[in-house]
Amino acid sequence: MHFISQELEDYIEQHSQNEPELLVQLNRETYRKVLQPRMLSGHFQGRVLSMLSKLIRPASILEIGTYTGYSALCLCEGMQKNGVLHTIDIKEELVDFQRKYFDKSVWGNQIHQHLGEALDIIPTLDSKFDLVFIDADKENYIHYFHLIVPMMNKGGIILSDNVLWSGKVLEDVKENDLTTKILIEYNQLLKNDPRVETVLLPIRDGLTVSRVL
Repeated sequence: MHFISQELEDYIEQHSQNEPELLVQLNRETYRKVLQPRMLSGHFQGRVLSMLSKLIRPASILEIGTYTGYSALCLCEGMQKNGVLHTIDIKEELVDFQRKYFDKSVWGNQIHQHLGEALDIIPTLDSKFDLVFIDADKENYIHYFHLIVPMMNKGGIILSDNVLWSGKVLEDVKENDLTTKILIEYNQLLKNDPRVETVLLPIRDGLTVSRVL
């Protein structure tokens, strides 16, 4: 679902910072070789992630849902010099693809890949996070949030992707549409949870910024 016209989306990209060349290559190869390339953050959202990270200057980042590594590299752009990014994904077939591009970047040694179920991996991470990006299976967003909040530094930022779900959050929800039901509940949770303050941005498919109090 396009919330604004394609022409306006093109104008927005043209008047935002250019993609770094490495991300242009990653973008192109993702569309050539990987299923569901629309899952890629892409130029505009990638620049938003980069800008937010540069404003936050995180020392520690957690990403839930790596895909081909595009968003991880965007988040690294604002990371402190000796910072660390942990990224979790369940797709074993993408690990080498991700690592190829991570190692082409200046942050290769600072990016730690984790393969498996995020709900199992997150409790094993001995870290407090300044920035978290949630972009994985929507059915577990609420579980991820409750796991992550106690692991955040005060003032840390949680970014949640796809929270508008192609506009389905406004429609009559079908009985068997568990994903939309959970996203509606998740959006309400972020609005009402006293541990965070939240603003939902209409960027692509919806990006929520939640600041831990």
